[in-house]
Amino acid sequence: MYSAGEQTFIPNPIPLVFVGYGIIAPEFDHNDYQSVDVEGKIAVMLSGEPASDDPGFFYGKDETIYSRPDAKQRLAISRGASGSIIIPYDKRWDNSLWENYKMQFAFENVKLPYNASDNFSILFNPDSSKKIFSGSGYGLEDIYNMHIESSMKSFPLKTELSFRGSFKEREFTAKNVIGFIEGNDPVLKNSYLIISAHYDHLGIGPAVKGDSVYNGVQDNAMGVAALLQLAKALKGNQSKIKRSVIFIFLTGEEKGLIGSGFYVEHPVVPLYKTIADINVDGIAAFDEFKSIIGVGTEFSSLNKFFNKTADELGLSIGRIPDSFDQTNAFYMSDQLSFALAGIPSILTMDGIDYKHISKEEGMKRFINYSENIYHTPFDDLNQKINFNAAIEHINFLYRFSLNLLNSKEVPEWNKEVPFIGARLRSIAEKR
Repeated sequence: MYSAGEQTFIPNPIPLVFVGYGIIAPEFDHNDYQSVDVEGKIAVMLSGEPASDDPGFFYGKDETIYSRPDAKQRLAISRGASGSIIIPYDKRWDNSLWENYKMQFAFENVKLPYNASDNFSILFNPDSSKKIFSGSGYGLEDIYNMHIESSMKSFPLKTELSFRGSFKEREFTAKNVIGFIEGNDPVLKNSYLIISAHYDHLGIGPAVKGDSVYNGVQDNAMGVAALLQLAKALKGNQSKIKRSVIFIFLTGEEKGLIGSGFYVEHPVVPLYKTIADINVDGIAAFDEFKSIIGVGTEFSSLNKFFNKTADELGLSIGRIPDSFDQTNAFYMSDQLSFALAGIPSILTMDGIDYKHISKEEGMKRFINYSENIYHTPFDDLNQKINFNAAIEHINFLYRFSLNLLNSKEVPEWNKEVPFIGARLRSIAEKR
């Protein structure tokens, strides 16, 4: 998630420093700031993280949380930088990709009222990067080669920057909506499962083919409807539930996981008593499926409950196709906020092994949705929705929830995942 830092004013030119990927990761013995001082300067960095085929170094081909723009921006601020510039790296780069980035910033920026003051944080078009690297002895192609050859270095730049913007600000209220079902076990009812779904979408934006309303049917009206149905089903079987369950309809997911971030800072029950979060962001819509994907199962023992549920329902375990990034998918929705607070979390998706259409057709529909419908005005009810598939997905979530609610075993983070420290702190602090 990018934070643009709109309210910043830099009246006098200040120096720029290139800081590689803008990452400090002690567990991987990586520090882009070791040889440079950015205090009072602008930190310029490449998007992403070091290329790796070794699962023990930046998770190999999967991305880590260090690649997130907001993580890079926070680190730059903590090092005393007055701001940050991120240059996207994409070996397929062309101007159409920049147009896609511009679309992401075409909507109002939303933030919590108690956030720290903004600092200057922008995304910079690689086609204009010569202006940044002028006189430094390096160009963007050199930086790209450093990335490819795993030889990234940090160095001061010869350029300076000033900034003045013109902005409008308005205040409004958006609420999380929370429901609760108490468990029946005298001991286990004091522990909680969260099932969440975000109810916001993008709102009004740039018109596409004359339509400027970004409806968000699959993302995430269907998820909200699924959560309502799960609440109804679990309430109807309350006598069979040992643990308590909290349903959270979250706001502000599309604006940077704001609602979920607010919740973990102001939880209605202690974080350390919350055993897991099942986040619902999208529901199967293409066809009934034979495989199910757990986004985030590699991080915790939720994998055990997930696999058990799949086995009970005769489903195989699928994986997001290699052309898409499974780990990055975990960082893109509200399950991340709960994970960062130490709560084992998961997002479920239907696999591409379908009952009535081929894998090829399934991939075609998946790609079409990703490229032509997702975050456009066309995520609306004109789409063809297979309601049997939606019911199958909701049934999986129901059974998955019951397995967690009725087990004496509490999900735990796997060793050395980046979220375990927050869990240990919440337990120690009884927070």
